[in-house]
Amino acid sequence: MDMAHDNPVIHDRGRGPEIQGTRITVFDVLDYYPKGWTPQQIADLFKITVTQVQAALEYIEQHRSEVIPRYQRMLAFAAKGDSPEVRATYAKSRARLMAVKRESDRRKSGGVDDARAAG
Repeated sequence: MDMAHDNPVIHDRGRGPEIQGTRITVFDVLDYYPKGWTPQQIADLFKITVTQVQAALEYIEQHRSEVIPRYQRMLAFAAKGDSPEVRATYAKSRARLMAVKRESDRRKSGGVDDARAAG
């Protein structure tokens, strides 16, 4: 069922209900509105209109029984953090990146010294 059919500003392209023409989901709005942010502040943050924020808030209210549990599952998943395997992959990638950076810096500094010696 397309939950967004009754709100043309909100649609779902597979990432959850989002504001049409943006990649801002109703879950993004939920990160701020319950904390006391105004629709204007949220609109300014995401560079969208207050009308779009209000459409997201209306959608959330109309579909609360579907949106809130999904949002809570997302928060719980995020709170778990990355698995040890994923963290190890990140560490290996960072080590490779830093090795490439060190080699690049070494070559640049050598190139600068060579240019000075030649000049």
